[in-house]
Amino acid sequence: MELTTVWFILIAVLWIGYFTLEGFDFGVGMLMPVLARNDTERRVMINTIGPVWDGNEVWLLVAGGATFAAFPEWYATLFSGFYLPLLLILIALIVRGLAFEYRAKRDDDRWRARWDLAIVIGSFVPALLWGVAFANILRGVPIDADLEYVGGFFNLLNPYALLGGLTTLGLFVTHGALFIALKTDGEIRHRARHLAVPCVAVTAALAVVFLAWTQQQTGTAGSAVAFVAAAVGLVSAGLFARAGREGRAFAGTFLAIALAVGGLFLALFPDVMPTTLGDGTGLTTTNAAATAYTLRIMTVVAVLFTPVVLLYQGWTYWVFRKRIAVHHIPTTAPAAAPTGR
Repeated sequence: MELTTVWFILIAVLWIGYFTLEGFDFGVGMLMPVLARNDTERRVMINTIGPVWDGNEVWLLVAGGATFAAFPEWYATLFSGFYLPLLLILIALIVRGLAFEYRAKRDDDRWRARWDLAIVIGSFVPALLWGVAFANILRGVPIDADLEYVGGFFNLLNPYALLGGLTTLGLFVTHGALFIALKTDGEIRHRARHLAVPCVAVTAALAVVFLAWTQQQTGTAGSAVAFVAAAVGLVSAGLFARAGREGRAFAGTFLAIALAVGGLFLALFPDVMPTTLGDGTGLTTTNAAATAYTLRIMTVVAVLFTPVVLLYQGWTYWVFRKRIAVHHIPTTAPAAAPTGR
């Protein structure tokens, strides 16, 4: 197997890791005003992701760095063409991170309410725009013969891309609801579990239409299998949630997101950014790749350090595996910053 293909697969794995892990972080953030009735319950929800949210974002950093090093033409065209939506995502992630750290710095209700709103918005914007961005990559964008993006911002707001954004939004809300049901106890747990069931139904409808549209446009036999398996995982999540099996339900949405993202990359390969122009030149794993020497060095580094990162993150989830309830939150201190430290 060529190293360009190996790195395309590794980048796909990194994005799968990011969406499956950061996806429930986004869901928790968006569901704060829906599931929490007071500040103590909001603190419970934030503390469910407190030890892991910043580690989950590392998958995005590594995916971006790997794309820059392995496929520099892809990185350059992507960030020049999608500059505004990617900038909005970056700002939202920064604001969300600040909100996690600063909401506990003052014991003031209005202060915390503003930062809580920042968490909601900072979770909603990436959850929507990541779907828009990936849908446009699959659909193709106007790239000329010089590998330059020649479209505008509104080229990205087409019906297919907006449907992709709504699909990722629904998946992350559902994923987050099931994570809250899995990680909390008491009233929050029951509210989250009951909310997850209708969320699965709405998300499944969006996902089926989006994935079927994708399959019709650029799908392969491999992507079809992945999409069907993703749909099965999502439906099983709803059935397990209805039965009160939160762990299996969360595993269902985890697999659904992983298989759906994997299927999108299967549908894209060997392109990495196709063009919609008849006289343009699309980007592939061949013409967008770095030199063979660069890919060999990157492969050695990945083989050495990836297992260490996976072991450390797995250990973090194991240490903080227990449920959190209202009675675990101190009543004499302001909301704790979710750093896990």
